[in-house]
Amino acid sequence: MNYYKDIFCAEEKIEDLASLTGEKWTFSYEGAKENGILLNYLAHTYEKLAYENKLFIDETEGKMIFNTGLFDEFYESIYAYLELNERENKQKWYMVGFKTAYDLARCGVDNSLLPERANYFEDPAQLIFDANCPINIQFSHIFNDPDNIERLPEKVKDATNRTTLFRGALDLMVKSVTANYKLAVPQYYKGKIQLLLPVCLNDPNVADVALVVTKSKNGKYYQGHTCLTLDMAYNNARLIAKPDSNWLTVK
Repeated sequence: MNYYKDIFCAEEKIEDLASLTGEKWTFSYEGAKENGILLNYLAHTYEKLAYENKLFIDETEGKMIFNTGLFDEFYESIYAYLELNERENKQKWYMVGFKTAYDLARCGVDNSLLPERANYFEDPAQLIFDANCPINIQFSHIFNDPDNIERLPEKVKDATNRTTLFRGALDLMVKSVTANYKLAVPQYYKGKIQLLLPVCLNDPNVADVALVVTKSKNGKYYQGHTCLTLDMAYNNARLIAKPDSNWLTVK
């Protein structure tokens, strides 16, 4: 199932949801799409819920409800309430609005029917970086792939000792994450939990990129696949939860 193919949602409804959460969902750089982080979140959450069979759909009544996984200022769950779209040749569902359990009950929705949130992990240990595990870095991908190399600072991209600089930043990162486990931020990618780790290449206190690592099946090492820009990393991390880390924020 595909959010954009299945659902019509007016911009003002997205703005309403953003206001309900009280969270910043737009990057501040020029040209950033308004509430772009939230749109990305909704699209991936909808597809994950469909995969987990957690969409409440009543074709007879012509309505669908799903749990956005978000909360309002009172920590009440926010649900998406949709009805069949009466316009022909358009998406099947029309977003009526985003509502709490109380709001839905007022609309005549039995709260016992309300679906659960998406589940991204079963083992909490996956969320903690294990400093005893070495990291195998895929330098060929990070430095030789045209898209990846552009994510690095200029002085690193063109440096003859860039591998040495990167390894030095990794050593600092491991020490930092060992001292503060919250620096390792989980993301969900292709059915797996990965960790995003801050790599400081210019300033030891400021992350330039996020290294994506996956723990091996035997749990003895990490595979360092690629580097993401901080915006890309935030988008991915927000699918699970708002990052509780000062290096990965909406700027």
